[in-house]
Amino acid sequence: MLDASECPPTFRADPEQVQGIIAGGRKALWSAVEGAEDDAAAGRAAAIHRNVGSEDVVIGISASGQAPFIWGCLHEAKQRGATTVLLTCHPGYLDHPLPGKVIAADTGPEILTGSTRLKAGTATKMILNLITTLAMTHSGKVMSNLMIDLNPSNTKLRARAVGIVSALTGCDEKAAKAELEEIGWIVREACEAISAKTEDGLDFHVSIEGRN
Repeated sequence: MLDASECPPTFRADPEQVQGIIAGGRKALWSAVEGAEDDAAAGRAAAIHRNVGSEDVVIGISASGQAPFIWGCLHEAKQRGATTVLLTCHPGYLDHPLPGKVIAADTGPEILTGSTRLKAGTATKMILNLITTLAMTHSGKVMSNLMIDLNPSNTKLRARAVGIVSALTGCDEKAAKAELEEIGWIVREACEAISAKTEDGLDFHVSIEGRN
């Protein structure tokens, strides 16, 4: 849920592009809903409710690999033609027949036995960061190591946007900020507008378009 919520501001992604589904629903984000992970039917219903289809990738996340909720969701998603992935910290699930792919991080025993919010939870967040960052990069939302589709929705991000435009176009920060303000704080469009006014503007435009 956290990784999904970070994609719109980081990459200006549509909120529906990366969605988080949690056993027990939104209530489970701030108050544990005991037993929700044991409900396979709720997992199937979640895939149906999201209208999962053949163009989707569904990643079932279970540290033990045994939560019925995620197996219900993966089963329904596979029937609907989606690409299915199991993300677990149980290496023994490498050869499970249901998901098309298995990511099995061998994080070893927790320092507090069974408390998978520790190593397993941390490893899971890192893996999801990798997946979404690579997906957005291959979708053309990154140039070099810069977030070309950043959504500058606060003071910190607006300052970052100015730096990105300045770095990519070679203009000073004052000019970068002025162009961003004029164009509505859309980083990609500000870069293209500034570069169109310079001799190397065509090279910038081609490199941006070529990433899509």
